[in-house]
Amino acid sequence: MTNVNSDILKKIYKERKEPVKKYDFGLLLVIGGSEFYSGSPALAALAAFRAGTDMVRIVAPKRSADIIASFKPDLAAYPLQGEHLTKKHVSTLLSMTESAKAVSSGKTAVVIGGGVGRNEETQSAILEYLSRVSVPVIVDADAIHAVSKNPGIISGKNFVFTPHTYEFFILTGKEIYKLSDTDKVKVIEEQAARLKVTMLIKGKVDIISNGDQTAISEGGSIYMTKGGMGDTLAGICGGLLARGTDAFEAACAASYINKKAGEIAVSKLKESVMASDLIESIPEVINNY
Repeated sequence: MTNVNSDILKKIYKERKEPVKKYDFGLLLVIGGSEFYSGSPALAALAAFRAGTDMVRIVAPKRSADIIASFKPDLAAYPLQGEHLTKKHVSTLLSMTESAKAVSSGKTAVVIGGGVGRNEETQSAILEYLSRVSVPVIVDADAIHAVSKNPGIISGKNFVFTPHTYEFFILTGKEIYKLSDTDKVKVIEEQAARLKVTMLIKGKVDIISNGDQTAISEGGSIYMTKGGMGDTLAGICGGLLARGTDAFEAACAASYINKKAGEIAVSKLKESVMASDLIESIPEVINNY
């Protein structure tokens, strides 16, 4: 087991050399949002951009997509008809994923789950999409709840799960909240090996494991309880996956970046800190290691 530190960034952020072109450093799809929640996909997308991703495309139900498109000119949001994700959208999602994969020469990943909702139709659509997708995926938030209904569909896929301890319980049936960090590591390793995926368990100490490799990531702040800071983590991790980074290394680096950016933002704002402040602190982390 290793401790994540700034050395992880040296493996990812190497000096760029010609020739380079658009999408060489990743094209990320962010699938999420619903009629009520629009912030989550936007925060994930903006965090990915700040972490160095070349392009992010957001796919969301129309109301959410329209709101997101108004946030910043950097954000490209594709509207799905209706108030929430349904099975009729799955073919569109798969087509857009394959298109992104083609245009980026495979430098593509997906973040799915933020703000997407837990109604039965949406959860079924997520399961169908994940069972058929062929690129690396960050499975977050409501998508974790969807997978908990049929975990077998994702076994062995190049997926990273980013649950907090309750979502980990929903996914695996294993309650780890009250365990020591040593005991948590053992359970997380076992479950990552069973599902054949990479797990990034969020907490005071993040624990990352793919069943073979395990790391712990310390740092962060007690002020990082604000909504959206899990979305920024998912976005950073998705952006790193889209660059072609190994899933375990991407999860370790994302945890480090998110925690350190949070520390920087908190040092200035404390109680007033927001997820958007964390995003604006990412450059200080990745450009000063």
